[in-house]
Amino acid sequence: MNETGSCIVRRDRTVLLDCAHPNSQTAGRKLGVFAELVKSPPAYHTYQITPLTLWNAAALGATADNIIEQLHKLSRWDIPAGLEEEIRLLLSRYGKLTLHSSARDPGDIVLRSEDPLLLDELMGCKGLEGMELCRTGALDLSCKAVFRGDLKQELTRLGYPVLDYAGYHEGQALQVKWRGEGEYGIPFRLRNYQQEAVKQFQGTVGSGGSGVVVLPCGAGKTVVGMAVLEALQCETLILTSNTTSVRQWIEELERCTNLTEDEIGEYSGEKRQVRPVTVATYQILTHRRSKGGPFLHMNLFNERNWGLIIYDEVHLLPAPVFRATADIQATRRLGLTATLVREDGREGDVFSLIGPKRYELPWKVLEQQGWIASVECTEMLVPMNPEWRREYTYAGKREKFRLAAVNPAKIDAASRLLEAHQGAGVLVIGQYLEQLTQLSAALGAPLITGKTPQRERGELYAAFNEGTLPVLIVSKVANFAVNLPDASVAIEVSGAFGSRQEEAQRLGRILRPKAGENKAYFYTLVSGDSREQEFARQRRMFLTEQGYEYQVRVEQPSGEEMT
Repeated sequence: MNETGSCIVRRDRTVLLDCAHPNSQTAGRKLGVFAELVKSPPAYHTYQITPLTLWNAAALGATADNIIEQLHKLSRWDIPAGLEEEIRLLLSRYGKLTLHSSARDPGDIVLRSEDPLLLDELMGCKGLEGMELCRTGALDLSCKAVFRGDLKQELTRLGYPVLDYAGYHEGQALQVKWRGEGEYGIPFRLRNYQQEAVKQFQGTVGSGGSGVVVLPCGAGKTVVGMAVLEALQCETLILTSNTTSVRQWIEELERCTNLTEDEIGEYSGEKRQVRPVTVATYQILTHRRSKGGPFLHMNLFNERNWGLIIYDEVHLLPAPVFRATADIQATRRLGLTATLVREDGREGDVFSLIGPKRYELPWKVLEQQGWIASVECTEMLVPMNPEWRREYTYAGKREKFRLAAVNPAKIDAASRLLEAHQGAGVLVIGQYLEQLTQLSAALGAPLITGKTPQRERGELYAAFNEGTLPVLIVSKVANFAVNLPDASVAIEVSGAFGSRQEEAQRLGRILRPKAGENKAYFYTLVSGDSREQEFARQRRMFLTEQGYEYQVRVEQPSGEEMT
């Protein structure tokens, strides 16, 4: 049976996916190419088609005909009148404006369109007034190249995403080669999808050189970044989320390439090394002595003649780095992420300033090919004891969520899960430090928080990877860019309200391939009959879109479970 009849397509560009349909998962993956999952109750999932989802699909090669054909195949009934025309109109705006370098003045850029009336309309737009646009031909507007990022950002906001063909400077040349032999004497080779990601990023005929590669944790995004560096052969600035990630990048560069220690620099809270390849944290770039004061390290963008800037975990990009990125549009930019979901809603700024989605491979496809582990996801509903329930009942809304999140009964539930997974590498992940401290004492496992010194973190991560430390309790500092390949069980005891981004990253901690059956387990502990259940549903929306199903188990006070 195909996916026909699995969806109800509505005039407001929402699509309802019938979860009871036999092939709903396949239909969901097809919808995910050009729509975003926004609600995921058990019976029907709601997808939203937006301008940005359509433009990212267009950047990956989809056409209006492709998308409309898919909707007809998926839909239970006829497509609503007017929806096809609206999709065609939105997609027609992608590429209606193109940006080029000026043949007359290297300090200018040219905005071009085959529609002179559109250019007339843009000349009158208030948001473009300060960019000194002037008419240089029937089909051309020009402005100073320093406005390149601001212009793209505002045009995207106006509904006209521009294709940037203005080119890039090459940056300082740097000879980079892969090492001949990798671990265990095996020659280093890119996987097929990593090669394709690099190819799509580079593009053809001036169309590449900026954009985002979307791959799940454990699929080798770092390798893709190094492969782009190797392809471009230029000095590179790499920005990432924390010092642990900085050092993992440096280790991978030293292990996989011919770059020497003297050619790779760490720029973090502990070191200030600016070298041909420099790896820095977002935190150091946005550091300032006082609120409203200057950013003390933002000049790192101009310290060397970078030919490439890599934004690791691009979904975490802070607002000041967006501002700096708008000013360096002549430098190639690669974003790496497991999810384009941003909790601040600035996906449009990633699109306009870093670039469109250049490559994405569904998580389940990678799982089927054995590149990442299969994961059994379980939501465990943990009851509150009568005293805790009484306090919860009379608390305010925000306090209700906190009380549900730190429900003491979760400690016993976590302990029983450890017993069920003896011998496995287990991560216990949470949001509230008091709760994590109690878990550390009850389970006899060490705790890593933001206050844990970097050296101690490194030692604990190493012990966990070596198998001498079977259980590690971590706060949100381990949500991103922490390499723990042998973690096969994750127990989430609390989270940041309804953060889809966080849920995806936490599941990502256990996705690296496993020996044997290549299987991992993800448990999220949620207080039953509480506000936490509502947020838990929101949190798993992105993973549901990727095809992950959660089974729900109800914990009984005695420790027995009811599925």
